[in-house]
Amino acid sequence: MRVMRVEIKGRNVRELLKRIDEVLNEDVTEVYINLRPTKEIIVRILENSPNVKVIGCPPSLYPKVSKKVMRALEQMGIKIIPVEKGRGRPKKYSTRTLEVINEMLRSGKTPREISKTLGIPIRTLYYLIANMKREVEKVE
Repeated sequence: MRVMRVEIKGRNVRELLKRIDEVLNEDVTEVYINLRPTKEIIVRILENSPNVKVIGCPPSLYPKVSKKVMRALEQMGIKIIPVEKGRGRPKKYSTRTLEVINEMLRSGKTPREISKTLGIPIRTLYYLIANMKREVEKVE
């Protein structure tokens, strides 16, 4: 059987239930919801997707899931798991890019040369260098 994951988000329970009705179908096997999985939410998920085997929720809400609900789902062969989601804006420059900048600085290249070589704006490069220095100072 093919795994089909669906992520459903709502600002409140009513909105989440509406989205569950719109998005879920028999093909879905894994569901991530951004709110605490209550009995009402789980019943709605199972009505729309009887083949669900895994329900994910944020780690902060996982401990708040009712033990009765957990046991009932376990008997049905369904797991509720905490799922870590990345938060905030993704980093534009990877750690590998920062390592390359560091290597170039050590080899005697000027920030302007590094900026041209890597295609990073000069102000951004100075910002990244300053951040790297701060990180080194924290460690020491």
